[in-house]
Amino acid sequence: MSTVRKLLESKQDETNYSVEANDTVYRALQVMDEANIGAVLVTDRGKIVGIYTERDYLKKGELEGRTAKTTLLKEVMTDGMYTVGMDTSIDQCKALMKAHRIRHMPIVENGQLLGLVSMRDVMNLALDEKESELKGLENYILASGFAS
Repeated sequence: MSTVRKLLESKQDETNYSVEANDTVYRALQVMDEANIGAVLVTDRGKIVGIYTERDYLKKGELEGRTAKTTLLKEVMTDGMYTVGMDTSIDQCKALMKAHRIRHMPIVENGQLLGLVSMRDVMNLALDEKESELKGLENYILASGFAS
């Protein structure tokens, strides 16, 4: 069973994008657009204090009549974050993300941010593992003479 460690090691872009809590929503949107990502971590003096996502922009910004150029991230970020560690299994990570409707999960150990994975990252690895398992079973069946 794979862990978050394997997932982080396989990611091509290991950059952890972040913006300061006193930055504007507009600045966060610029970073997200330039990096082609759906979430950024929010920091305050180097410490992670929250996350800001496309969904936050929709629900806490436009729908509430806020303006991206004048709204500070600390006013609209999600500050109650769930995190997982490097040895968390992919199945556990996937279950936590599903249960809490989380699309971006910070990976933290000893108070240190190690990375951020998306639901897409988790699902792709889970599907790759299932595909590999099916191929193994198929090879076993064919090699043992039980071919149909």
